[in-house]
Amino acid sequence: MQKKVSIFRHEHFNAAHRLYNPSWSNEKNDAVFGKCNNPSFHGHNYELVVKVTGVPDAETGYVMDMKELSELIQREIHSRFDHKNLNLDTEEFKQLNPTAENIAIAIYDLLRPHIAADKDMQVRLYETPRNFVEYPV
Repeated sequence: MQKKVSIFRHEHFNAAHRLYNPSWSNEKNDAVFGKCNNPSFHGHNYELVVKVTGVPDAETGYVMDMKELSELIQREIHSRFDHKNLNLDTEEFKQLNPTAENIAIAIYDLLRPHIAADKDMQVRLYETPRNFVEYPV
């Protein structure tokens, strides 16, 4: 049996957002989302950890070149989301509430096509030091 190893790349980006459901009243949005429903938006310093799992390559010993993974995250995630208003400046969240859960899924969907199919991948996104999500579970 081949032995699998997981590698991790930790990156960060800063972004603003507003949690809001346009089909709800302002009162219901306030009740559900609280201060995250601020019409003037609010920001987070997101911490992103991307995990790639697979069998190390026989020639290189790498599951994946970490420099390549870092460049991929910079190109697909950092350049798209860093210092942006997720609700207003990104296609991914024009019609999708930018919760931490939905951001993690979007990041996964953006990165997955660039990771070899024989590798497993997981995204962990910290919205605050104490609040984080993982996708897939």
